Amino acid sequence: MSRFKLAGTSRAKLMYINFRTAVIAVFIVLAPLCLSACEGRAADHHIIIAGSTSVQPYAEILAEEFTHIYPDSEIDIQGGGSSAGIAAAESGTAAIGMSSRHLTEKEAHMQAIEIAKDGLALIIHPSNPIDSLSLEQVRKIYTSDITDWSELGGRKAKIHLISREEGSGTRSAFEELVMAKTPITPRAIIQDSNGAVRLLVSADANALGFISLGLLDETVKALKLDGVEPTGDNIENGSYSLYRPFLYVLHDEPEGLAKVFIDYSLSPGGLKILMDEGLVAPTERALKQ
Repeated sequence: MSRFKLAGTSRAKLMYINFRTAVIAVFIVLAPLCLSACEGRAADHHIIIAGSTSVQPYAEILAEEFTHIYPDSEIDIQGGGSSAGIAAAESGTAAIGMSSRHLTEKEAHMQAIEIAKDGLALIIHPSNPIDSLSLEQVRKIYTSDITDWSELGGRKAKIHLISREEGSGTRSAFEELVMAKTPITPRAIIQDSNGAVRLLVSADANALGFISLGLLDETVKALKLDGVEPTGDNIENGSYSLYRPFLYVLHDEPEGLAKVFIDYSLSPGGLKILMDEGLVAPTERALKQ
């Protein structure tokens, strides 16, 4: 009787051990597949968008509205500058790069989608009596050929120049549109964002800087260029010449959440958000790129 019980117990233990071994084996086989699937689902709901600090605040507004529509999605918006954003998209670090300049020849293999146009505004302190400068005057100021406001019909005071850093889309656009391959003077005070430029100019009665048109506020005064005000209407009708593209940059065809976000940005609702923030709608050609 005791031998029977022992034998039964041994068989039960053996069956349990075999069952446990089988379960462990199945887990070992399926666990990586499950983990991969879970990671895939997480990736479908999370993307990084990085680059231009000029595009960044508008992308953040779009992302905020987007996540109200798609509450399970997570859009991580990061700055770093246009060149960094393009590099991040090329390496796959970011699903979408943001750029406020055109792609260079070395970057031409990337895909660029224009989401809006943005004007560049020359800004001074509200107390400065100057209202308008010519393109030639602006160029001479930024090469230090003109150094005093009195040379422009203003009060006698040194011009305190503010500029963006190398690699910035704002600076690249300014160099292309204003400087005509002439380097900006090393006298210029360098700042790493449009907001920082605006803040310095708002606190300095003799400062001159340039920022994104969409970021103008009452703390600074925007100058006319050759008598033309920097407005969206004047960019559209071609009378104001200082504007640049706002681009989403991708290494491959967009897919998943990245594609859904791009489609939303270019939808009537997304474009209305950008236009309400002071940007200009992209051209039909830009939308089809």
